[in-house]
Amino acid sequence: MRLRRFLGHGLGAAALLILANCDDALESSIAPQARPSQPQLANAYVEPSAASRDLARYYQRVERDLLTRGLMRTDGGGPDTPFDADDLARNFEAIAFYSEYPGAAVSGSSQRTSGRLSRWSGPVRIQAEFGPSVSPDQRAADKAQIQAYTERMSSLTGHPISTATRNANFHVFVASDDDTEFVQTRLRQLFPSIGQAQLNLFQDLPRSFYCFVFASASNGAPNTYTGAVALVRAEHPDLMRLSCIHEEIAQGLGLPNDSPRARPSIFNDDDEFALLTSHDEKLLTMLYDPRLKPGMTAQEAAPVVRIIARELMGQSL
Repeated sequence: MRLRRFLGHGLGAAALLILANCDDALESSIAPQARPSQPQLANAYVEPSAASRDLARYYQRVERDLLTRGLMRTDGGGPDTPFDADDLARNFEAIAFYSEYPGAAVSGSSQRTSGRLSRWSGPVRIQAEFGPSVSPDQRAADKAQIQAYTERMSSLTGHPISTATRNANFHVFVASDDDTEFVQTRLRQLFPSIGQAQLNLFQDLPRSFYCFVFASASNGAPNTYTGAVALVRAEHPDLMRLSCIHEEIAQGLGLPNDSPRARPSIFNDDDEFALLTSHDEKLLTMLYDPRLKPGMTAQEAAPVVRIIARELMGQSL
């Protein structure tokens, strides 16, 4: 199950987009434990705490349960998941223009509210950031995955998206519960105007929050993203961690919603697919098509969306 919340005023800017993957199906033996103190901004490897190792075992059970039920597919879709241009256009509208939880930081409402198309206009520079509890081997593997996925995003969108080691504007944190102090200190350094409410998102996360992303925009251009931060739990096993990387980066590029009708897709709360699918690749291509503009409403964009969808599917206009 995936839970999405949309909040106002992120990082001192105009918009904050939150996505969190969640699953409450399994019980855990995790007990609260004091976290080891972290030297400011030091991320030399430190062995995970007992609580973090226990959390990792819980997520291993979650992944096994999903795989046993035939979920977390990695094939990208096939003959059993057909879709046409009308499906693609409908799903793009639902995923790019709507948010399930508008307005408030905590909302129990699932009412869909019409929004406007949001995406990046300038280059996106993605930097992987690792908490001290992340082992050197895992850092190297995750960095390689983020690099490969970034190249794929750039190819699909035709937008300048690359990895960076400095002057990044999209930070992907891979960190455990042990790394809260490191992450919060790093965020204060990156975003001096960040509020305490946003910092609190990174502390004592419920286990149901698998990963999330928030994207910020200026008050003058509220539908043009200028910065983003994603958090991926380091305790996840490999496939769940990669699934979070795929979804959070794609969400942070401008696809904020889920739709139960989207298939094959990671933008669906059924966990059927773990990784970006052929359907989702087309959504990203549509999102950055120059015929669409940030700030467009779904109604304004609908005629163009239908044309682009038919072009991508090879169907006559």
